[in-house]
Amino acid sequence: MYTGFLKNVWYVALPSHEVAVGKAVARKIMKEPIVFYRDSKGKVAAMRDICPHRGIPLSYGRVVNDQLECPYHGWKFDCTGTCTEIPSLLPDQDLNPNKIKVRSYQVHEAQGIIWVFIGDKNFDMSKAPQPPVMKAFGADVKPKLDFVVNFPCHVDHAVIGLMDPAHGPYVHKSWFWRSEKSMLEKKKKFAPVDFGFSMVRHQPSKNSKAYKLLGGVPTTEITFTLPCVRIEHIEVGARNFYSFTALTPVDEMNTRITQLVYWDIPWLSLLKPAVKKFGHVFLGQDMDAVTKQQEGLRYDPSLMLIKDADTQAKWYYALKTEYHEHLEQNREFQHPVKETELRWRS
Repeated sequence: MYTGFLKNVWYVALPSHEVAVGKAVARKIMKEPIVFYRDSKGKVAAMRDICPHRGIPLSYGRVVNDQLECPYHGWKFDCTGTCTEIPSLLPDQDLNPNKIKVRSYQVHEAQGIIWVFIGDKNFDMSKAPQPPVMKAFGADVKPKLDFVVNFPCHVDHAVIGLMDPAHGPYVHKSWFWRSEKSMLEKKKKFAPVDFGFSMVRHQPSKNSKAYKLLGGVPTTEITFTLPCVRIEHIEVGARNFYSFTALTPVDEMNTRITQLVYWDIPWLSLLKPAVKKFGHVFLGQDMDAVTKQQEGLRYDPSLMLIKDADTQAKWYYALKTEYHEHLEQNREFQHPVKETELRWRS
């Protein structure tokens, strides 16, 4: 079972609105400091957030003429990470700034999300899991709500905690959701998708009160894809509601959770404050659980995954291990998930 960080994959870096034109924003992903900035044409660039001259983070600098200027000595770097200017150089001094480079990263922006590719320099990105698309909306759609929080845990524990179907009545015990008194037997069909799996479209359980806010007869499909993206797509007639959750490893003990919400249900915008409150409460409950979990994990206990209720967690580890090994062994990806039905109580 591979428990390291996956590379040669696209990770969610941050919501689009956090990077304004002419602004530099720092993020740490897989222990690497990365700076993002947007040029005057709206294009986002990303590079290692360390100046090769004296080591100061470039994110403390400013964007000048679509280039990132180091705050220490004014060295400038373009979107490819190439140094274009060293102000202290005299005309007769023999140093070509263009030979100095900072590592740059491929960036993809769509549907209000900035993705960054973390991997080997010459890796064929077409072979990687592609950033998932919310098919009911175009590339220029913006989320109605977004939440970005840090979970103080390894990404594996964060992923398993958020996909776990049995913790709801206990961690998310609320009048608007459910409790252990309302637990029912659940039976759901699952199927493999590219580098992941889906809970096949179905009507939500009767004890899932929050779905009733959408009215009508909603159906939902939940998809998980590598490296760590979960998308729930709810349809109510011709209308759509998406809950997008991405987990980005910061380091061994921190994971950034990006939760975005989209909908085209006009009247639901009237309930935006309630949906926002629900999102804050829900993520806060999960954060509280994983924070407390760390107290026990300090003793390095043996952990269990049981049949059906924890099968999705087993699939996550199997997918992650297979992706890592198929690259290491230079062979075809062999999907570990088969179509099946799982049963549990929640």
